[in-house]
Amino acid sequence: MEIHVYDTYVKSKDGHTIHFDVFTAVKDDQKAVEYARQWLVSIDEGDAAISSKECRFCHSQGAPKNVEDAINRDGYFIYKMEGCK
Repeated sequence: MEIHVYDTYVKSKDGHTIHFDVFTAVKDDQKAVEYARQWLVSIDEGDAAISSKECRFCHSQGAPKNVEDAINRDGYFIYKMEGCK
């Protein structure tokens, strides 16, 4: 499966940077922002400003099985990097 990677940076409630990638099966900027927002809500950061400015398409690549399974189940996969809970 080819996935599309959206590099995402947002400010948390306490002001630190949350850096994560949104992986999707469809290259759709608005869907990526929606998925990022859903995940932010799930970690109690639903008030973070998120738009296509903070969540930008980066590249496309192949996906490992666990990522593919999550995308098939949920529509997206979050790859946590800096400042994630």
